[in-house]
Amino acid sequence: MLKRIIKSVTLVCIAIGLSACVTVEPPPPVVINGAAGYLERIALPQGCSITIAIIDLSSPGVIVAQKSFNIARAPVPFKFILPPESIDSSIDYGVVAMIQYQGRVIFQTYDRFPVINNQKFTTEVLMKAVPLK
Repeated sequence: MLKRIIKSVTLVCIAIGLSACVTVEPPPPVVINGAAGYLERIALPQGCSITIAIIDLSSPGVIVAQKSFNIARAPVPFKFILPPESIDSSIDYGVVAMIQYQGRVIFQTYDRFPVINNQKFTTEVLMKAVPLK
């Protein structure tokens, strides 16, 4: 009986010791933040919304993450938190933005604002006025 108790205690101690040795930390999320704004010195009309997205710069139309919300003024701070397994090292990621008023785009990005695989996780996105048609 004593042998059986000693054997059980020994097995429990080994199991506890082995479980303490194996600690796997999950990789941290990928956080991209910044601000989207424009240089023109004009106030936004009431009722504007902004859409900010992380896209694949090499594949038109591929949106990785996107946020849209109402705004009163710019610059607009933003933050994206992506799971690390969703990031592909072969993709050129970038941030784009546009401001809409009454269903019409009035400001948008025209330049590239690369992030993530260039080790840049904070960016200032500059939009330009969209010419009236």
